[in-house]
Amino acid sequence: MAYHTLRQEYMLMPPVTRAYTTVCLLTSIAVQLDVVSPFQLYFNPLLITQKFEIWRLLTPFFFFGTFSFNFLFNMIFTYRYCRMLEEGSFRGRTADFVYMFIFGCITTVICAWFVNLLFLGHSLTTMFVYIWARRNPYVRMNFFGLLPFRAPYLPWVLVAFSVLLGNSVLVDILGIAIGHLYFFLEDVFPNQPGGRRLLATPRLLKLLFDTHIEDPLYNPAPEERPGGFDWGAAGAPGAADAAAEPPRENENQ
Repeated sequence: MAYHTLRQEYMLMPPVTRAYTTVCLLTSIAVQLDVVSPFQLYFNPLLITQKFEIWRLLTPFFFFGTFSFNFLFNMIFTYRYCRMLEEGSFRGRTADFVYMFIFGCITTVICAWFVNLLFLGHSLTTMFVYIWARRNPYVRMNFFGLLPFRAPYLPWVLVAFSVLLGNSVLVDILGIAIGHLYFFLEDVFPNQPGGRRLLATPRLLKLLFDTHIEDPLYNPAPEERPGGFDWGAAGAPGAADAAAEPPRENENQ
């Protein structure tokens, strides 16, 4: 019974989230069983350019460490916010979601080329968290039941948590910066006077991934619509609206 329930829950996961979390889990299992070594996976520009170990452009995004609290923490956040994005503001837009993935990975690799980062999955997860948080500004949250706050502060709460654990915050800051760049180009700039959408999804991705028919009766909440809130419009929600807008739901971390 438990197996069928677990399998059913696994199959209910949206496809991109299911694929990514599965690869991440299998990578950690392979390292745990000594099938592969972390030294074969980490990001190394010299090995990429001089020895043509091209797989190192991808494998740093799949390894979150061996089984530990840090691994569990990262996998939960990756699964949770990747899924909420795919089922929320990217619902019915799998190609756009894949393009966001590609944008995040390419931008992270470019940045990692100039700083000393070995594994990049945590930075990608932080980008997911930042984009979700900015698109859900009224959601009330609390961190381990101790600190109540609204969703836009979540990435910075995670930075503080990294500091408390003695971890480097460089990966978190990089993820926040890349998430903010995507949010600005996708949600803010197109709604400004003279602005336009710079991250248009290539037609090839739409042909590959957007093959299903969207439910015509589905009416998403404003913060879950493509492009998020209309930040450039006169009626865009601001600080005055925040006090009057009831929270959509409570999220516990």
